[in-house]
Amino acid sequence: MAKTIVVKQIGSPIRRPAKQRQTLIGLGLNKMHKTRELEDTPAVRGMVRKISHMVEIIEEKG
Repeated sequence: MAKTIVVKQIGSPIRRPAKQRQTLIGLGLNKMHKTRELEDTPAVRGMVRKISHMVEIIEEKG
């Protein structure tokens, strides 16, 4: 089974650069307090790192 991480959106994309809003959408997040279970890949980790002020990693599975 592949490793996964659970990511939760904790910050609003209002008054943020378009790139950051697009990164949130790319992760499948678009509303406050929404969570997603994503595959733990370097690409996903990089996206989370770019918007670390708006998301948090709740748990790592696998």
